[in-house]
This record gives sequence, C-alpha cells and structure tokens, in this order.
Amino acid sequence: MDDATEPIERRTFDAQELMAQHPPRWRDANKRHVAEVSCPPGSTHRGALGFTRWAAVTLPPNLEPADDAFVTAVPGFYDYRPVPDPSGAIEWHVNFADPHLFGYYGGGLLAQDELQVAEHPALGALKEALASAGIAATTLGSADPTPILVTGVERRVAIATDPDAVAGRPRGLYGNAFAAADPEVVRRAATRIDPPTISNLVAMSAPPGGHGTYRAGEIESILVTATTGFRAAVIESARIGPAGAAVAVHTGFWGCGAFGGNRVLMALLQAVAARLAGLDRLVFHTGGPGGETPLREGLETLATLTGGVRTDTSRLIAALAELGFRWGASNGT
Repeated sequence: MDDATEPIERRTFDAQELMAQHPPRWRDANKRHVAEVSCPPGSTHRGALGFTRWAAVTLPPNLEPADDAFVTAVPGFYDYRPVPDPSGAIEWHVNFADPHLFGYYGGGLLAQDELQVAEHPALGALKEALASAGIAATTLGSADPTPILVTGVERRVAIATDPDAVAGRPRGLYGNAFAAADPEVVRRAATRIDPPTISNLVAMSAPPGGHGTYRAGEIESILVTATTGFRAAVIESARIGPAGAAVAVHTGFWGCGAFGGNRVLMALLQAVAARLAGLDRLVFHTGGPGGETPLREGLETLATLTGGVRTDTSRLIAALAELGFRWGASNGT
C-alpha cells in the first residue's frame, strides 16, 4: 500500500488540561449522573490524548490469504480486555462514528458511539477542544472517508446496558432507553474503573443507510473506509508501541444498527479490510444471541469467493455485488 504514512491532521492534548479547560458538556441528566461516578471532584486525569485524521487510502490490488485464526469471534459487546493471542498486541476499538466526531455525546442517546464517550469522558472534552480550536473533526470529507484515531484515552467507568429486571432495567439501558431510565438505576449501572484503563480508538463512519441491494460502488466505499481506519491503526501502532508489536482491532456490527447495514456483508468487508490493511488480528464482538451466525456466514462467503488464494480486489467487489446483499432496516437507535 503506497499511501501516505502521515495523517492529514495530528494534535496531542494533555488529559488533565483538556478536562480542566474544555470539560464535557453533558446535556442529559443521566449522562451527568454517570460523570459523577467517572469523574468525582478532585479527579486526576493522566496521560496524553493523541488525535489524528487520515485521508482515504487506495485499495491494494490483491487480497492475500489469511489463516483461519485471523478473525477471533468474542460473544457480547466490548469489554476492553486485552487479547491473549497475540500477547502484547497494540489494541484498538472501533468507534461507530457519526460523520461529526462524537456529535451527540452529551444528549440522552446511548448508542455505541455515545456509550464509548460516556465511558471515556475525556472524549467529550476532546470534542469541545477541537471545536474551540476550529479543527476539522469529521470522519467524512467532501467526498471520501477521513477516519479519526484517538490514542491514550482513559476508560473511567463501565456502564451495564444489558437487560436486568432485578437491577431495575428490564429493557436495558442501550439506545433511547437510557434517557428515560430512573437516575438511581443509572447510578447503579455505572461502575467506576480505578485506576482507569487506557484505550485507543478508530472512529469511522459507516454509510447512513440505503435500500434494495448493495451496489458495487457502495461496497467499495465501505471497504475503503474500513481499510483506511485499520491501516491508520497499523501505522500509529508502529509509532506508539514497541518495535514489532502485533496490532489487533476490536469491532462488531459496524453500521448495522441505526443505519440498517447488512450484518453478513459488513462483517465480511471488515475482515477483508483488516487483511488489506495488514492487521495481525481482527477481534469481532458478536453482541447478543445469534450474532455469531452472520459473522460465520460472512467468513464462509469470503472463503468461497477467494478459495484461500490471492484474489483480485476489484473482482472480489464485483462478485460481492453480484451476490445481491440487501440493506436492512434501522433498529431505531
């Protein structure tokens, strides 16, 4: 891949100064309750946040084969636990971003993006700092994707969003249910992480919905977005980590919630992008019950199309379009 190895924008922020000078603006009352748990008075915020924004890459002409263990399926949602294999990997988590980075973090919604910001409150401060400085914080340019990477951000609280009638959240706290929840239920669902753990994020925006069958151009655009984000993670890992460290990216059904993306196709395309970008491991969190099925179908379809040998990327895109994958419907979050 011959694209530039430097981002189109790079900034570094001291975490303590960031939170003091540009505190997150939690407009929703329940978000403020979570912040009281994550950042009580007198909290110290350590480290530095790295912000980079990346131009779209040119897809490599060929997809190289990979072994069966390249994609690791993990039940449930992000738990931010290190992967045991490969040990010592530089790890990243995909943020299912809005085109405007963390655009709705302070409101009542608690979808994947907003949940990640609530658990990593300095991301809200980063959003405010970028806006104050007039720095472009968009994951989509005028025509091409521009994924954003954030390194070194503290995860200070874990929010339990799963349905639990005993805990007072029979329908869970995910999505629009969060804002309507009883404040005491929200407080009990928020567990402070002390000391905080550190996360690295890849924020990339999926296409905002479609209808009918996926066209080849749509498939290519999705693949370019994911490959750009994953390739940026490889480049940044070489800069921030020890020489030769493996790179692992955690993801899930990106673009398959509010945007109604096809779960089989979006899983398949991320697996392709991970190989094109040179990742060592793609860790796929399959979410709720049944999530392993579309991932398995996607990987089996990819294996059938490639036959386990080097495959022309353009022909693969055309073959995927011919399979007639169809857009789904929004889940309302």
